[in-house]
Amino acid sequence: INFTASHNPAQYHGLKYSSADAGPALPEVTKDIEARVAKIIAKNGPFPAPAAAAPYAQHASAEKVNLRENYLKRLEELVHFDTLRKAKSKFVVDTLHGCGAGYLDRSLIDHGVTVQAMRTDRDCLFDGTGPDVSQENLAPLRTAVVDSGATAGLATDGDADRFGIVDRDGTWIQPNLILALVYDYLVETRKWKMPAARSVATTQMIDAVAKSHGQTVFQTPVGFKYIGQLIREDKIALGGEESAGLTIRGHIPEKDGILACLLVAEMIAARGASIGEQILGMFQKLGREFWPVRENLHLTDEQKANAVKRVAVDASTLLGRKVVSIDRTDGAKFVFEDGSWMLLRLSGTEPLLRLYVEAESAGASAELTRDASAWVLKN
Repeated sequence: INFTASHNPAQYHGLKYSSADAGPALPEVTKDIEARVAKIIAKNGPFPAPAAAAPYAQHASAEKVNLRENYLKRLEELVHFDTLRKAKSKFVVDTLHGCGAGYLDRSLIDHGVTVQAMRTDRDCLFDGTGPDVSQENLAPLRTAVVDSGATAGLATDGDADRFGIVDRDGTWIQPNLILALVYDYLVETRKWKMPAARSVATTQMIDAVAKSHGQTVFQTPVGFKYIGQLIREDKIALGGEESAGLTIRGHIPEKDGILACLLVAEMIAARGASIGEQILGMFQKLGREFWPVRENLHLTDEQKANAVKRVAVDASTLLGRKVVSIDRTDGAKFVFEDGSWMLLRLSGTEPLLRLYVEAESAGASAELTRDASAWVLKN
């Protein structure tokens, strides 16, 4: 059981149950746990019984373990540190006062990579900004990268399962694009001729990369537990979500921000090009660009209810655009004739409606975002 608010503010603190293989539990497991808790509360009330009075107390046993060295050793098996060492790159590591400190920075330093570490001290309030690896929260990392002339900035969120990347010129890189690049890199370097997996809200640039390698993509609902199951079954080379979660074949069926940052660092070292240069090169290779956007719409309950009703209609045109397909894997995703798309879904962790869009240019994505937002807010 993990006590965490994940990447959210402190008021979202709660319990997260992980299964024996370190992966997130599937819905049927968590529903079973919730049902058991409800029965206990109904019988004994919401307050726990004294330890001595608990029927299981005398039989309970626990083993205290420190998996740090096992984990660091596993990273050595997954990451080509020799490639990193030979490149003589310098990275700024920002652990955002979270539990990634002493892992990401140490992994690099122990393998001869020059590292400038920041925000490694514990602060459960995260400088008062929050533990998310957002562009706003990583502003100090951006400054450090530019001022030090580093190759890139690597960040992990509060519980180190999400990654944040800042390019050498200070540009914060969209996690969507990182997923596509790392998948391409793994297929090339590990020779994993296997599909990828992404959530319905994640960039279809991954699909284009997969197609270029003669592979396919598994699309899942939002929630890493669905991707984790595909890792358990060894069906994919990489699985990722637009919210900066990633894992790979042979690793735990859960997102890992430390591993993600190390793979990005290795990719930069191996290809000898900045992330920005690699993105442009990939756009040229695929014959089109991908500009994903996510907006969080804070709506009244009435507005959310109206939006849900409106997207329930199978429209042939929407926002003045022809709809070629509608996907209801999670929320409602409308794919338009030009390949752009929009998805509306209620957040599973916060009281808001999420809007995702993707188009072939920054301008087209911005226009689609404006049109979709106005459509949602329209009475």
